Amino acid sequence: MRAFLSPGFFALKEMVKLPKSIDDTATLLARADYVAERSLATALFLALKMERPLFLEGEAGVGKTEIAKVLASTLERKLVRLQCYEGLDISSAVYEWNYPRQMIEIRLAEASGKTDRKKLGHDIFSAEFLIKRPLLQALEASDGAAPVLLIDELDRTDEPFEAYLLEVLSEFQVSIPELGTIKADKPPIVIITSNRTREIHDAVKRRCLYHWVDYPDAVRELDILRRKAPGAAERLSREIVAFVQRLRKMDLFKLPGVAETIDWTKALVALDQLALDPDTVNDTLGALLKYQDDISRVRGSEAARLLSEVRAEIANA
Repeated sequence: MRAFLSPGFFALKEMVKLPKSIDDTATLLARADYVAERSLATALFLALKMERPLFLEGEAGVGKTEIAKVLASTLERKLVRLQCYEGLDISSAVYEWNYPRQMIEIRLAEASGKTDRKKLGHDIFSAEFLIKRPLLQALEASDGAAPVLLIDELDRTDEPFEAYLLEVLSEFQVSIPELGTIKADKPPIVIITSNRTREIHDAVKRRCLYHWVDYPDAVRELDILRRKAPGAAERLSREIVAFVQRLRKMDLFKLPGVAETIDWTKALVALDQLALDPDTVNDTLGALLKYQDDISRVRGSEAARLLSEVRAEIANA
């Protein structure tokens, strides 16, 4: 008996549409509890509209990496992440050949009496023996939708790797000598982050839209805490934000980012704190500050002074 299938049986999963305006972009981010300032929403909207990579630079912990994760989640795209580090090379970032499999193929060919070296060479350097790394994976659409490519902490890599990125960022393609040029049918959504431990070459930046991600102001940081740590008492959240905002005006080795603010809040909630007090602040500074010199400078009288200012500010608000 002949079977009849519904018209939608072979249909691909309907893709989530890209935002059509800056406001739509901000709404998209807010849906995943990412509170973005309008300038960031503008940069992201333009990057999506113009199909250009977005280069996000800023201090560690301000939410640069989270942008890519939120985009992949809200747009229902595959997230391909390339975590950069010193010494990163093509074999780890783009592709490498599966040498053990190639050797097995050569041994099998010899055992079966195959003598056509040219054909064997062509066979073992085919896509079947190619191990695809993140940059190459990002050129392949999944379910008809281009993935989100996160190139995280580019400033940790060496300059020669930046030069290799130029082809990927401008043409969305990579060149493999044995196979030729592999080009994306649909350009991936590319997010590049840097903590600015060193300057990135201008040639890379010219191929991207650029945005500096700064620490949030008190209003935005309080909104972030309400979303990311909903279990915190309102008074505690306000005191934490006011305390952290003051810390960022100090000459510390590493200022606390939003990630540290959230961690500290969750730690205080775990301790059933409803408000800050000097002893608890001193005991939990390790959740907020990551260098002993900074902790030693803040702990004690300085923490007490800051807390006194925070309480006075909130009382007069």
